[in-house]
Amino acid sequence: MQAVVVAAGEGTRMRPLTANRPKPTLPVAGTPLVERVLDAAAPYVDGFVLVVGYRDEVIRELVGDSYRGRPVEYVEQTEQLGTAHAVGTAAEAVDGRFLVLNGDVVVTDELVSGLVEAGGTAVATKPVDDPSNYGVVSYENGLLTELIEKPSDPPSNLANLGLYAFEESAFDAIERTELSERGEYEITDSIGHLLADGEDVSVVEYDGPWLDVGRPWELLSATETLLEGLEGRVDGAVEDGATLSGPVVVEDGARVRDGAYIEGPVVVQSGADVGPNCFVRGATVVGPDVRVGNAVEVKNSVLMRGTNVAHHAYVGDSVLGQEVNFGAGTKVANLRHDDENVRVTVKCERVDTGRRKFGVVCGDEAKTGINSSLNAGATLSSGSMTRPGEAVLRDVE
Repeated sequence: MQAVVVAAGEGTRMRPLTANRPKPTLPVAGTPLVERVLDAAAPYVDGFVLVVGYRDEVIRELVGDSYRGRPVEYVEQTEQLGTAHAVGTAAEAVDGRFLVLNGDVVVTDELVSGLVEAGGTAVATKPVDDPSNYGVVSYENGLLTELIEKPSDPPSNLANLGLYAFEESAFDAIERTELSERGEYEITDSIGHLLADGEDVSVVEYDGPWLDVGRPWELLSATETLLEGLEGRVDGAVEDGATLSGPVVVEDGARVRDGAYIEGPVVVQSGADVGPNCFVRGATVVGPDVRVGNAVEVKNSVLMRGTNVAHHAYVGDSVLGQEVNFGAGTKVANLRHDDENVRVTVKCERVDTGRRKFGVVCGDEAKTGINSSLNAGATLSSGSMTRPGEAVLRDVE
């Protein structure tokens, strides 16, 4: 059995973090999303087919030609025209029953095993509080009767998770699928063809963690969730004057200097250099080769590879891309004075994050001048800069 992993999109709602990489390669709790999907599927499949498109070279370099001993084949979706179109590009690479998994969600092996064990064609579902915001399944005796997108009167509380098992007959159904009103070939329409053909589609109910990571602050939420069960370990160098409290992972090749106080759950990845005399706390990942220096506090944040926050800075509830440099004295605000939720611009619209505390999003190679002040919800685009002493109240292009 193979797993077709759809990883072709940019993830425009994640900008500027996806300016230089596809969303499936963004790290959650220190591990790229697509690797988490492959890890969950590996025990149940004998090969992977990755559907790639935007910045495909990044995924190819990350995953390689094999993953956990299973061969990896790549097919290219040159134009992103929906999930059915993406799966259809894999037709020549697939032999027999196969899984379809999204490369940009957090799934568990329990969910994957449920699809595998269901046999035939199967749809993964999860009970949700407000099913009207999802595609919802209508079913009888464990078999799907209809998939309804965002119904005003949901027939059940089971949301379609967009994860499937298919027989090869699915490719015929995909060929008969027409463009939807939003200009995409929808896999749910293909499933409708299978139902019309009289094919049984099992409904697999799942009630474990499933995280759709679509916007920058959801990287934080997913990281918080996945670090809840963190078990501490020290493989790197921790100087005698450093303090590790709670679950903290210090990977091989990382260094924690004298006077650093780290309050878990925190992951310090290989090549990172933390301290002296700094405070790192609260569901934080200090990525590979990151520098957190003297008199710096980092709280509940993700700092990606090669980022530098070296002197007298505060970073709270923020996501910093690769090779970001915060000048000395840079401070991030992560709380509105009116106690309202922080809002962030996503695809030119202001969006409520649902978070009372949220700081900033910085694209790769963004730089701040010394003593910059960054307001809650501000976004710094890749390669952008602030002036010394600047108060950043709006997004920086």
